[in-house]
Amino acid sequence: MAKTPTSELFATLKGYINQLTEGDRTPNEVASALNGWARESAESVKAKVAEEVEAQVSKMGFIKRTEYEKLVARVEKLEKSKSAKSVAKKSTAKKSTAKKSAVPKKPLSKKVSK
Repeated sequence: MAKTPTSELFATLKGYINQLTEGDRTPNEVASALNGWARESAESVKAKVAEEVEAQVSKMGFIKRTEYEKLVARVEKLEKSKSAKSVAKKSTAKKSTAKKSAVPKKPLSKKVSK
């Protein structure tokens, strides 16, 4: 059966107190060990919280800001390349219509009504 965080804390503290009272460790050693244990526990809790937050956010359909920024940059790049292509097409189309309009048009024949 796994220990709960509270029982684990009390068991750790009890172990350090026993080592201190039996003379196995000095108060400085116990304080240092508790400090290290607290840091490790904090890192573990941070990692668990981060995992849980990421899982819940993913379930809700959200994405990370970095992923969003990458997507925005990609869309901007695609839009720039698309606009550059359309500008090139327009300039090509203008040149071809200018050439067509330079060709003399045939005069319309007029029908005379009798």
